[in-house]
Amino acid sequence: MNKEEIEKLQKFLQQKFANPDLRVKARPQKADSCEVYVGEEFLGVMYLDDEDGDRSYMFQMAILDIDLEEME
Repeated sequence: MNKEEIEKLQKFLQQKFANPDLRVKARPQKADSCEVYVGEEFLGVMYLDDEDGDRSYMFQMAILDIDLEEME
């Protein structure tokens, strides 16, 4: 993903979730994915799917059971 594409993804996520603190950053040594953060907290990875010329993106986020316990 290039810089322009990452910026578009960041704007989309910020608007979709009404959160200007969402940030999308390039991954070192990886051209097919980027990282998603809220502030400094890592949320997950956004993967590019460029199959048959149709570009789409898949967001993968792991939620640990200890993270859920913090919500109680």
